[in-house]
Amino acid sequence: MELVVGLHSDPAVMEFLTGGKAQARSDVVEKVLPAFTRDYPDRGAWAAFEKESGAFAGWFALSPVAGHDRTVVDLGYRLCTAVWGRGLATEGARALIDKAFGELGVERIVADTMTVNVRSRRVLEAVGLRYVRTFFGEWPETIPGAEHGDVDYALDRSEWAAR
Repeated sequence: MELVVGLHSDPAVMEFLTGGKAQARSDVVEKVLPAFTRDYPDRGAWAAFEKESGAFAGWFALSPVAGHDRTVVDLGYRLCTAVWGRGLATEGARALIDKAFGELGVERIVADTMTVNVRSRRVLEAVGLRYVRTFFGEWPETIPGAEHGDVDYALDRSEWAAR
């Protein structure tokens, strides 16, 4: 629990989610962690650890998408800054994509991020998701970069199978 609280308190990790503001410990404990098991028990969230040191590196998740059946999931991840740039996001995302299509009966994986979140966009593209659209959603608080919108990415089972 404390590892996830720490991750959600890192300004760099939260830059494109809250403008760098730490997520309140109570929100992580009462909302984020319970959602990992309550909202998608057979899809899931996975803790990531560094192979060499065994240190906590972050989390990856396949979550339900509002308005869709269980064959559509959202790919998400949040990693500690200490592991940025080392390929862990790509490795973890690729593993979850393979699990989703290979074991869980998923037909479509979607993901979204801020247009200006270049690192996350690179990961999504590296694992085979394709750009779908730019949109301007509602933010509880406007954060830097929001004026450029958000981007949707997607990968269908047929695209994954053809790779």
